[in-house]
Amino acid sequence: MNKVAVVGLGNISDRHRRNLKQLFPKACLYCMSASGRIPREVISNADQLVSSIEALIEEQVELVIVASPAPFHAAHAIPLIEAGIPVLIEKPVTATLEDAKALQAAITRYQTPVAVGYCLRYLSSVLEMKAILASGKLGQLYHSSVEIGQYLPDWRPNKDYRESVSARAELGGGALLELSHELDYTRWLLGDVTLEHAILRKTQELGLDVEDSVDLMLSTREKAVVHVHLDFLQRTAYRQCRFVGSYGALEWDLMNNEIRFISAQENQVLYSAPQWDKNQMYTAMIMDFVACIHNQPNQCMPVVEAVKNIELIEQIKKGSPIKSVPVDLKG
Repeated sequence: MNKVAVVGLGNISDRHRRNLKQLFPKACLYCMSASGRIPREVISNADQLVSSIEALIEEQVELVIVASPAPFHAAHAIPLIEAGIPVLIEKPVTATLEDAKALQAAITRYQTPVAVGYCLRYLSSVLEMKAILASGKLGQLYHSSVEIGQYLPDWRPNKDYRESVSARAELGGGALLELSHELDYTRWLLGDVTLEHAILRKTQELGLDVEDSVDLMLSTREKAVVHVHLDFLQRTAYRQCRFVGSYGALEWDLMNNEIRFISAQENQVLYSAPQWDKNQMYTAMIMDFVACIHNQPNQCMPVVEAVKNIELIEQIKKGSPIKSVPVDLKG
């Protein structure tokens, strides 16, 4: 790679620029803000700043990571796709189903390599979990619970959380879109799911205009029940899953990168790598996309698969208006 680019200036953009410089140290790295403004401050790991997608096309960059807020993904990616420039789009693929379908139509027409960056698909324990579930060790799956929670003001301590992408509806915020990793890997591990029931809530504690808590009841094609909980509220970060089947239960701690199997006969750690460098997820994702560009074997997530996540999210939002929940902070 001689010319690469990142669109967006947020935290995830910083990570992608750093990783691109590590992977392709001789490449010229172009950077563009989501709005096209040229920032006055120094942007780390950026060789050249540009103000438009057209400028990236004129420079004939070879790979672009679109890491702008989700509502801008289609507008940023489609011209690149039309120009034949490979695009890796940060999750979620778009903020609306309409944009997702427009993106898919461009890919179908121009056949440009495009993938979606659900980096957890490259976490070492999720790959192990997928293999364990496929092996039949759990037997028939009866039910599972998927939960993530982290206090939104702690995500980016140097910034007012109310001004963050996560908190603003116009930038694609809310727990459903921001924490859609959980929806994605649930579908990846268990197959297509059907929405049975949903509750979206926003508390007075954070004062957001988007949902800060989500509870979903889903079912798989085999009629297993899946409960998914997402929130911006838990003061101590939590990210765990539990799968209960006819032979026992799998307990998966994503933060400690560990999988445990529990049955009447045993309580066994099947996988544990707590010191594993999680940045490897992001570098592996980029190199996998490079393999995709060169028509080599890869496990890149196609847009058509990511669209299913947006379809589920829109179904949830249409059928479940957000409920306001008062919070007694004195308690």
